[in-house]
Amino acid sequence: MSPTHRGPSSERLAVGVLASGRGSNLQALLDACAAPDFPARVVVVISDREHAPALERARAAGVEAVWVSPKDFVSRESFDLALVHELEKRQVGLVCHAGFMRILSAAYVQAFAGRALNIHPSLLPAFPGLHAQRQALEHGVSVSGTTVHFLEEGVDTGPIVLQAAVPVLPGDTEETLAARILVEEHRLYPAAVRLFAENRLEIVGRRVLIKDSSKEGR
Repeated sequence: MSPTHRGPSSERLAVGVLASGRGSNLQALLDACAAPDFPARVVVVISDREHAPALERARAAGVEAVWVSPKDFVSRESFDLALVHELEKRQVGLVCHAGFMRILSAAYVQAFAGRALNIHPSLLPAFPGLHAQRQALEHGVSVSGTTVHFLEEGVDTGPIVLQAAVPVLPGDTEETLAARILVEEHRLYPAAVRLFAENRLEIVGRRVLIKDSSKEGR
């Protein structure tokens, strides 16, 4: 399927970002969106943590920052539906998960099927879940990296959009490997958002096809 996400081509895609922590990938997206030729803009940043640095990054960029506390809801699904409400209220066409440290329910995933991206610090399907860099070192791999993928109900299981490889060097620690992977994350996430905003991504089964922009409109 081809994700449907916006109206006239002259409009910039409205992006919502979910983040729980420091928001370095959010900053990469904010920086990319600041370019006049970038086809998307971040309209809201939502966090499950009141004092997440990501919210401060949003405010500094003039972007609406919203805290939704999980403690205010009786169930995970009711919290997730509140996120859906906040995003839909702002007519978000794409949601980017940038270090949002919660597993989301089927209700949320279905609401944004084909319209939600996540970034993970490994070459999926290797090393899903937490501490991917530690997993890579423990398994003795020579290459790790990062993956942008569409969100699914499974943990880091969605169709892969883009990947970038990062060598694992002798003497690497979890911290040094993570730092090098993060450099690629900051490059890859805006690239994936651009592809989505330009209507160049098509999900076919488990694969994501990237359309050639030179053939658009032919």
